[in-house]
Formats: sequence, C-alpha cells, structure tokens
Amino acid sequence: MADLIYEKRDRYAVFTMNRPERLNALGGTMNDELEVALDDFNADPAMRAGIVTGAGRAFSAGADLKEMNQRNQARGDAARETGYDVSASMRFARSPKPFIAAINGLCIAGGLERALDCDIRIASNEAFFGLFEVKRGIMPGYAIHHLARMIPIGDALYIMLTGDRISAEDALRAGLVRELLPPDEVMPRAEAIAAMIAENAPLAVEGTKAMAQQWRQLQVDESYRLGDWVGRVVLNSDDAKEGPRAFSEKREPNWQGR
Repeated sequence: MADLIYEKRDRYAVFTMNRPERLNALGGTMNDELEVALDDFNADPAMRAGIVTGAGRAFSAGADLKEMNQRNQARGDAARETGYDVSASMRFARSPKPFIAAINGLCIAGGLERALDCDIRIASNEAFFGLFEVKRGIMPGYAIHHLARMIPIGDALYIMLTGDRISAEDALRAGLVRELLPPDEVMPRAEAIAAMIAENAPLAVEGTKAMAQQWRQLQVDESYRLGDWVGRVVLNSDDAKEGPRAFSEKREPNWQGR
C-alpha cells in the first residue's frame, strides 16, 4: 500500500500520509510519492486547493528515528552528515495553490513542520504538538527558520528549547492553529475551507498567496545558510547519533555534549 494517498475531488485534492502503524512518520516512500503527487496537483488547473492529513490517530510523528538510526549505523563513524536540506521540505509553501493542514491527531517534530508549511491549519481538540528534536540530540529543521516568523518568539523558543508537549488549546492560543474542532469535524471543515477557496478567482488566490509567502520568507536564505553550518556541527555530533539510538533501544539517552 502507498505511504501517501493522493485523491482528487471537486476542485481540491487530499494528501493523506499513510503509515498509521508508524504514526505517519516521514519515511518509507512517502516523500518520493509526495513529490510525484505534487507535480500532478500543481500542473492541474482544475485543482484549486490541497488538504494534508494523516491516516489513523496521528497527523505525523515526524522523522522516522528508527530509519535514522539504521542510516547512522550503516554510515559508520567516519561518514559525515551534510546538514539540513530545509528548502526540499517546503513542498506546500512553494506550491502556488493554498494548502490546509487538517491535523487529526499527534503532530510533532517534522510532522508539525509539515503542518507549518501549509497556509491554514485546523486541528482536532484531541491533537497535541511538539518539537522534540532536542530530546534526540538533533535540531528542528524547518521550524528553526520559520516558527518565530509565525508565532510570538517566546512561544517559539519555549516549544523548540524545552521539547515540551503542547496541548491543542495552547497551540490555538499561540497561533499554531486557526481553530479546534471535534475529531470527526476536522476533515469536513477542511473540505469546506477548500471549497470556499475554490470558489474564488484562481489568479487572485495564487497572487495573494505569493505575496504572503514573499513576506514570510523575506531574507530566509541567510537563515538557511547559517542553519546549514550549525546543522553540520550538531548532526555530526556523538549526541546526534545517541538520540536516535536511545529511541530505538527504548532507553534514556546518555548525552556527552560532543
């Protein structure tokens, strides 16, 4: 079965992350399938908006740490990480068409960053959020560049530095999401928003998104350059290997600070 389900409906499309047994972790073939689906979606003039959601009880748990640990072991100690390719993760922000994140459950780490990359976010009142990378010896990728552009910097730093679990209510207060709904109302509401967008003039919608994204990403390339350098240091540390290894072995990590 595909790791991403792509369905075209009436003038909008639904992209469903489909690894429920792994809480829709961003591994397997999901990203490759997403690239193919997005190419089709962006090229289809009948498609006016997209909805991103997750199968099962999670939106997404972010990077697949078991796969990351396997890659670390296969590379060995001599191999070097090349840093974060943040621009490659901006699949929805770069689309000319609006995207709605329908957050149906757990939304953490890279899963939260995938939601942040969307234009509008709504969530189940049973969802929770977090950026837990510092608990794994690594750093957020997309969020270190964009989160403080989207919510108050104190809230952004709290989320990124503590690795704390953020409730749906706190996510609403901070502006991470626009509205909270009972779980069975999230997708119908997302579809209603997509339908409202689809009723509008497509060039006006795309132009409005383009200008909003230009402001949001102003001088972000400088942030990417610094983040790439910092990321190389952090990702090639012993702690960055220990975090995924401890997760895979179901134990507390032993940080060395190197």
